[in-house]
Amino acid sequence: MKEKRLEQYVKWLLDFMYYSGCIVCLAIPVIFRYMGKWYRVFETHFIEMCILFFIAGALAVMIIGELRKMFQTVLEENCFIQKNVTSLKKMGYYSLAISIATTIRLFYTITPSTVIIILMFFVAGLFSFVLSKVFQQAVSYKEENDLTI
Repeated sequence: MKEKRLEQYVKWLLDFMYYSGCIVCLAIPVIFRYMGKWYRVFETHFIEMCILFFIAGALAVMIIGELRKMFQTVLEENCFIQKNVTSLKKMGYYSLAISIATTIRLFYTITPSTVIIILMFFVAGLFSFVLSKVFQQAVSYKEENDLTI
């Protein structure tokens, strides 16, 4: 019973993150106009910051979208499928793209958190590619096992 509650909580959390992420991405220009009052970089480089943050935000939402697809296969108790391998690869590409977009932000403002975000998404991208290889191997074993039965 607790396991089902946890699954429902994770599903709700992923749905909330996906839809709220879409709203935040669309609201970036409004948010940055407001933030420009306190942070000069958002005022002086308004368009550049909007573009870079929108790209990173949209890619993050796309990662969450892939996680939602994968979690659905977990709920269906059929997670070792080729579709999840593809999702993991996409998540790797999206993570590396976020890392690149965030690196470009360093030309406008350098903060320790920006460097941490770059490293975090770079490692997440590499992790996703490695995990996709593991899933690919599991899919191969599963398909081979299904043929012998």
